[in-house]
Amino acid sequence: MDIFKILSRSSKATQPSATQKLPSSGAVANPQLFGHTEPRTTQQQSKKSRKRKRLHNSETPVDISLTADVDFFGGAFSGGAGKPSEDTATLQKLSDSRSVDEPSKENLGQQEEDIYNEDESKRILRSHKLKIAVLEDFAPPIEEEHGKESSKSKKRKKNKEKPQKPQKTGKTQFYPQPLTSFSQLRSRYTIARRLAENIAEQGYKLPTEVQLGALPLLLNDKNTSTEQESEQGRTRPLDVTKGIDLLTVAPTGSGKTIAFLIPIINSLLSQGETEHEPSDGPRALVLAPTKELASQIVNEARKLSKGTRVKATLMKKGVEVVERPINNPKETADLSEGSDEEGAESESDVEKAEAVVTQPKAKTRRAERVKAAILVATPLALLNALKQQDGSTAELLNVRTLVLDEADVLLDPLFREQVLAIWNACSHPSLRVGLWSATMGSNIESLVVETLNKRWKNIITKHPQHPRSPLIRLVVGLKDTAIPNITHKLVYAATEQGKLLGLRQLLHPTATPSTEAGSSLRPPFLVFTQTIPRAIALHSELRYDIPPEAGGSSRIAVLHADLSSSARESIMTRFRRGEVWVLITTDLLARGVDFRGLNGVVNYDVPNSAAAYVHRVGRTGRAGREGGIAVTYYTQEDIPYVKNVANVIRASEALRGKGEGEATIQQWLLDALPTPSKRDKQQLKKRGIEARRAVKDSKGRGSMRISTKSGYERRAINNLRGAKEASKRREQLQQIEPAAAGSESEFDGFGDDQA
Repeated sequence: MDIFKILSRSSKATQPSATQKLPSSGAVANPQLFGHTEPRTTQQQSKKSRKRKRLHNSETPVDISLTADVDFFGGAFSGGAGKPSEDTATLQKLSDSRSVDEPSKENLGQQEEDIYNEDESKRILRSHKLKIAVLEDFAPPIEEEHGKESSKSKKRKKNKEKPQKPQKTGKTQFYPQPLTSFSQLRSRYTIARRLAENIAEQGYKLPTEVQLGALPLLLNDKNTSTEQESEQGRTRPLDVTKGIDLLTVAPTGSGKTIAFLIPIINSLLSQGETEHEPSDGPRALVLAPTKELASQIVNEARKLSKGTRVKATLMKKGVEVVERPINNPKETADLSEGSDEEGAESESDVEKAEAVVTQPKAKTRRAERVKAAILVATPLALLNALKQQDGSTAELLNVRTLVLDEADVLLDPLFREQVLAIWNACSHPSLRVGLWSATMGSNIESLVVETLNKRWKNIITKHPQHPRSPLIRLVVGLKDTAIPNITHKLVYAATEQGKLLGLRQLLHPTATPSTEAGSSLRPPFLVFTQTIPRAIALHSELRYDIPPEAGGSSRIAVLHADLSSSARESIMTRFRRGEVWVLITTDLLARGVDFRGLNGVVNYDVPNSAAAYVHRVGRTGRAGREGGIAVTYYTQEDIPYVKNVANVIRASEALRGKGEGEATIQQWLLDALPTPSKRDKQQLKKRGIEARRAVKDSKGRGSMRISTKSGYERRAINNLRGAKEASKRREQLQQIEPAAAGSESEFDGFGDDQA
C-alpha cells in the first residue's frame, strides 16, 4: 500500500476534469487567428448609420444578385408608412449597378459579390489585424490642383529632394482587395484549373490572415484597390499588376508557405510551354536555412503542382544548376599534362576504356543538372553549385522569383554573404523578391531596401526603360509576437538539477495532478537545448524514463546538425508518425518546420533572443489550433536575460485578451527582472549563456552538467571508475613483466662461435 496515495485522497468525490483541446485532436474549422467575432463586436460598438452601411455592404444574408421575382425579402424591410427603408433602397441600387456588368456565365456569378469597395476592404483587413504599407514608393508624386505654386508647395518640393523624405512618404497605408475564400482564386484571379483542384484536394477552404492579404498582391489582381493614403490624407495610384517585392511578417503556422507557392506555380503555369524548356534551369528559387524546412517546402510544392508540368526539386550535393562549358581550357590542359606524364601506358589505358565504354562513359562523369522549374535549397549548397573555377559565381539568368523563407535568419551575419551572393547572381531585370518570416527587425528592412537600390542602379544602366516595382510590407497582428493561442509557462528552476526534475515531472504527469484545464503537457512535444552536447546529454539522461510497456527508449530521440542526412530524415519520419513522443533538439527545428499534431514545446534552455522564443513556441498551436503549451525553465544564470522572453509572453497574452489578473507574467515580475543592455543581447544571441557552452564553469566545477546526481555522488562514481581502470592496468602490467623476463632468460645472445 502506498502511503502517499492514501494521504493524497480527498473526502470529496472526484469531479471529471474539463476536456482539454489539444493541437493533435484534429483539424480546425477556422484556421484564422483574428476576426472570428468581428461582425458582432463592430455592430455593438459602431453607430447606427455605420451599422446600416456595413449591413448592406457585406453582413446581410440577402443575396443582392437575385432578381425581383425570386427575392422574397425585397419588400419586407420597410422604414415605416409603406416606404422602403434606406438599406433596401441601397441594396436595390447596388443590385441594379452590378446587374449591368453581370457576366453571362453562371459560375462567375459569385465573382461580383466578392468585389469589395475601399471601405469594405479596410474593415476586413483591420478586423484581421492586417497592416499593408509601401516601404519604397516609386510612383510619380502628387500634383497640385492649382496651377500656381504656393510657398508651402515649394517647401514640400525641397523636402522631397532630400534623401530621407522618400522613406517617410513611402510608408503609406495600402488596402488591397481581400481574399475571403479559396474559391475566389478561380473566379476572380483566374488561376489554373489544375492548381485550383489541387488546392481543393488539400482541404484549403478559408484563407488565413497572411493568405488573405498576400495572395491578392502576388496574383496581380486588376480589381485590387490601387490607391494608397499619403500622410496628408490624399491618395494616389499604385500599380501592382506588374509585380511587387513583398516583405511579410506573419505569425508562425499561419500558412506563409502556401501564400508564396500558389503565385509561383500559377505564374509558371500561365507561361507558354514553348517559352521555356526544361534545359533552361530553375525559374523560381526558394532559400531556406535548414534542410528540414527545405524538404518540407518541396513536399508542399509537389502537392500543389500535382498533375502539371511544373516540377519542384530539392538541391542536393553534386547537382549542377547552371550549364558549364564542355570544352574547358583548364580541364583540357590538365588532361594533356596527365597524358604526357603517364606516357604510352596511359594512352593504352585510354584506348581500352574507349573500346569498352565510348560516349556514355563521358556523360556519367558529369553531374546531373537541375531541370525543375522550382528549386528549393539552403544557401551554402546552392552557392557551392554556382561557384566556378575562377572563384566567381555563375549567373541565374532565368530566375524571375526569389523567395527567402525565414528571411531574418538568412540575412543574419551567419548567412548574409551567401544569400546576397545568390541574390546578385539572379540577374534577370524582372526579378521579384519575397521575404517571409515571423520576426523581422528594422535592420533587415533597411538591408533589403539598400540591396534593392543597388540592384536597381545596375539594372537601369542596362535597361533604362524598365519599370521598377514597389516594395510592400505586410504585417499580421503585432510584429515580433508569438501567436495568441498558446499557453505560456515561465518556471523558475534555480539550478540544472531543478530543470531536470521539472522535465521529469512533465514526463510523468500522474505524479503531479492538476485540476486546471489545459495545464498538463502531453506527448508529443519538443525539447530545445542551447547546444548539441547538451541535447545529447539530456537524451542520455532521459532515454530510460519511459517504461518498456509504453515503448521504452524508442519513444525519446535526439536530433541535431551533427547527424547524417539519412539519420535526420529517419528521426523526422518517426516523429511525424507518432513513434517518437519526445524529441530533443537544438534550434535546428525552431524555424519553419510544421508539426500539426504537436501538443507543446519545452525550452529546457532559455532561447538566445526574443525572436528565437517566438519561433520555438510556434511549433505548436499551428493553423488556428488550440491547446499548445510552451514551458520555459530558467535558472539563476538566466535571470539577466529572461526579460526578453517575459515581454514576448506578456504581449502575446495581451493580444489574446487576458487581463492583469489572468496574465502569466505579472507586472511585479517585469519590474523585478533586470533589463539587458544592447551589448548583452548581441552577445547572448551570438554565444548564448556562456556557462552552458562548456561542461565545467570558471572554477572547474561541473555545475552546468545535465544530471540529477550530486557532485559527491559523481565524484564517488568517478573515483570508483578510476580505481577499476587502474586495477586493470596493473593486472595487464603484471602479465607483461613475467613474459618479458622469460623471453630474456631464454635468449642466450650471440655466442663467440658465431663470430
